[in-house]
Amino acid sequence: MRDGKILENPVKVKDTVEYSQGAIVSRELVDNDAGSVTAFAFDAGQKLSEHSAPFDALVNVVEGEGEFKIAGIAHKLSEGQAIIMPANVPHAVRATSKFKMLLTMICGKGA
Repeated sequence: MRDGKILENPVKVKDTVEYSQGAIVSRELVDNDAGSVTAFAFDAGQKLSEHSAPFDALVNVVEGEGEFKIAGIAHKLSEGQAIIMPANVPHAVRATSKFKMLLTMICGKGA
C-alpha cells in the first residue's frame, strides 16, 4: 500500500481495517471519479442509521455477520455473502457480531 491505498499487490481485504472497541472504523481503499471502495470494521452492536445514497452500493461481508435493512426488509449476511443496496433506497447496517465488510460504490452514467 502507498498513501493508504491498495496498489497492484494482493492483500487480504479483512486485514486492511482493524476493529476498535465500541466503534465503526473505515478505510478508503479507492476513491476516484468512477466511484469508491471502502473497508469497514464494526464492533458488535454498532450500527449505521437509516440513510440512502445516490449510487448502487455492493456490500461484501469479509468477516463475521451483519444485518442489512433495505427498504424495511432485514437481511442477515455472513462471511462470503454479498448484497446490493440500490441507489436512493433507504438502508441501515447493524453488527450482530464483530464484522468487516467491503463497500463498493460505482458512479452511474451521467453522474
